[in-house]
Amino acid sequence: MSPAPPARQTRSDARERILLTACKLFYRDGVRATGVDRVIAAAAVTKVTFYRHFPSKNALVQAFLEYENTRWLNWFNAALQRHVATGASGLDALLPTLREWFAGGSFRGCAFINTLVELGDAVPAVVDIARRHKRAMTAAISRLLPPSRHRRRDAQAIAVAVDGAIIHAQLDTTPAAALQALARLLRGVQLGG
Repeated sequence: MSPAPPARQTRSDARERILLTACKLFYRDGVRATGVDRVIAAAAVTKVTFYRHFPSKNALVQAFLEYENTRWLNWFNAALQRHVATGASGLDALLPTLREWFAGGSFRGCAFINTLVELGDAVPAVVDIARRHKRAMTAAISRLLPPSRHRRRDAQAIAVAVDGAIIHAQLDTTPAAALQALARLLRGVQLGG
């Protein structure tokens, strides 16, 4: 019996393969260091196929960030809930969630911070996506806080501290120092001050 003929590749399969390849390369190696030709070769598609789905590298970068926004926020919210379900309350769920992420073998920081550092405001759509992502992360943090008139401001301050911890975790050989510093700040917020 001969093997079944290979399934025809659909347009959406090629688009997804290009996007997932770009996500891996952009996150691991950086947006500027990853050219379109490298994505095309790694995704095993033709230039015509690539440009049919992504008319420019900027369009691919935007798709990468949209994908990462959805993927990361889904993971972040689920991880927070998982830690709350195991007994952590409120902000106590934040540190083990971040520890989980930092300890992952492929951790290379925040895709949004990294991309903004590389591109600055050269691609306004990228800035808009990054802002939306950071607002969503801040909203998730806000939901961990008890209701108060300072809840929104506290969540914004914690989100800034989390961004700092993400960067620090990239600089250190271990994320422990970043998490310890963040824990100290979080204790201050929990104590009301």
